[in-house]
Amino acid sequence: MPLLIARSTALMERLFGPVGLVLLTVLYLLFGLTGHDPWRGDDAAHFGPVLSMLQGEGLLFPHLAGQPVTDFPPLYYWVAALLARLFSWLLPLHDGARLASALFTALTLFWVARAAGFLYGRPARAPAVLLTLGTLGLVIHAHETQPMLALIAMQALTLAGLAQLSSAPLAGAFKACFGTALSVLAGGLPAAMLTLPLFLVVPLMGRECLTPRVSGALLLGLCVALPLGAAWPLALHDQDPGLFALWWQASWERFGQSPIAFADYDRIVKDIGWFAWPLWPIALWALWSGRRRLWNLPYILPIGATLLAAIWLLVGNFDRPVALLVLIAPLAVLAAAGVLQLRRGAANAFDWFGVMTFGVFAILVWLGWSAQVFAWPPGLARHVERYGADFVLHGSSALAAIGALITLVWLVTALRLPRSPNRAPGNWALGMTMLWCLAVTLLMPWFNHGRSYRPPVESLARFLADEHSDCVAAMGLSAAVRTSLDYYAGLRPEAVSPAGSPCRLLLVHDDRRAAPRTLPDEWTLLWEYRRGGGKQLDIFRLYRRD
Repeated sequence: MPLLIARSTALMERLFGPVGLVLLTVLYLLFGLTGHDPWRGDDAAHFGPVLSMLQGEGLLFPHLAGQPVTDFPPLYYWVAALLARLFSWLLPLHDGARLASALFTALTLFWVARAAGFLYGRPARAPAVLLTLGTLGLVIHAHETQPMLALIAMQALTLAGLAQLSSAPLAGAFKACFGTALSVLAGGLPAAMLTLPLFLVVPLMGRECLTPRVSGALLLGLCVALPLGAAWPLALHDQDPGLFALWWQASWERFGQSPIAFADYDRIVKDIGWFAWPLWPIALWALWSGRRRLWNLPYILPIGATLLAAIWLLVGNFDRPVALLVLIAPLAVLAAAGVLQLRRGAANAFDWFGVMTFGVFAILVWLGWSAQVFAWPPGLARHVERYGADFVLHGSSALAAIGALITLVWLVTALRLPRSPNRAPGNWALGMTMLWCLAVTLLMPWFNHGRSYRPPVESLARFLADEHSDCVAAMGLSAAVRTSLDYYAGLRPEAVSPAGSPCRLLLVHDDRRAAPRTLPDEWTLLWEYRRGGGKQLDIFRLYRRD
């Protein structure tokens, strides 16, 4: 019996080693990444430029259904298109494109761990990875087609490079400058605001960095980074000056946006509170514990990166919670130091709070599955019915068995983790991985039914086949809808108003957030498709001009 206990303890301890962290990361990233359609929102919208590249369009500048888009430069789309093509023999194009999100998230985890190791020593690597995996705001975006993931990966690379300056100046400088150059290719000119000013923090890092060797390495790295960062804009200008002008104008408009109104600060603080949990409380503890050393490299670097991210958000880049991803890398680095300095009572409280939190969330997921299968509890069952009136769950017994196994493995592992500074971060990472895997297993069919545009688009395509018309105008189409029309039906409606449309057919998309559209009497309703309910209501209508 003691031998079995010793072997079990050794097995649990390996979870915090390189092999255990890699296996946990692979499970976290790949489970639920594939096997479903592009969903409404960013997942479908950002698949549009990838689809255009796969069709031979917009290889240098992102396009969506034939129209240029200026939201992000092409770094993420290049990688997504390449992976979609490489794995097209195994996965549908939209699933293959999502592999880019797993790749950039893995790179973020790796470079966050390296930065924490350079700043606080090797013991800080594991908590940096575990806390990042346990962050509430990362999990959804890490499993969708999301170009912001490329930006935070380059942000983490810059942090890792600057953190290495004191031990390996030349290697650290080249890493940091390479990350800064690629951040422009990942997020545009405004993204340089997240990384480039960090080079001004070097003189504040302490005597170990105020050496000719470090200064020379930084200067050499910058000499390489500047032409590297300018390579894509110059190539774009040479290939298509009009697209370059469009990108340049959009970039400066981002800088010129009005700052966030003071009345919105309360909303931002609330969003940060849940999105960056549990990073920010542990990071605050790290600041308190190291309050006498805040001007040294291990503290001033993540503090400076966090402040730059906050400024970047406040000057007009905070349009949706996904923008808060830029806070994760610097907060994770700083929180890694806080974990090593947590007192035993606080660490135990943090540990049990994580176990209880994910236990409650797991119960809620099981209730969601019960509402689909047994129509209990009644209130939740009515919610499920409203959002997917024609949804039918198949294989409920098999899904329940897999979900029970996931829950049991998590519960046993969480209770058997050895006592160490990594126990609390480990339980947060395990809890988030369990919750995501459980939600994918039990709720993925329902989510895919309600968030995919495939059914309405295929219904529309069948109807249009009988109309024998190649010209369709459109009103109110979001980027996600335009991508789905192009992907599932090869349809690219003309985005024009009804009065100026030469087309005989008009497709109108309304949702709960938009007021119903009224058309002149000359338009006759031919086809209508309603999907979802409540906040997720979508109504597609096709009209013909008499």
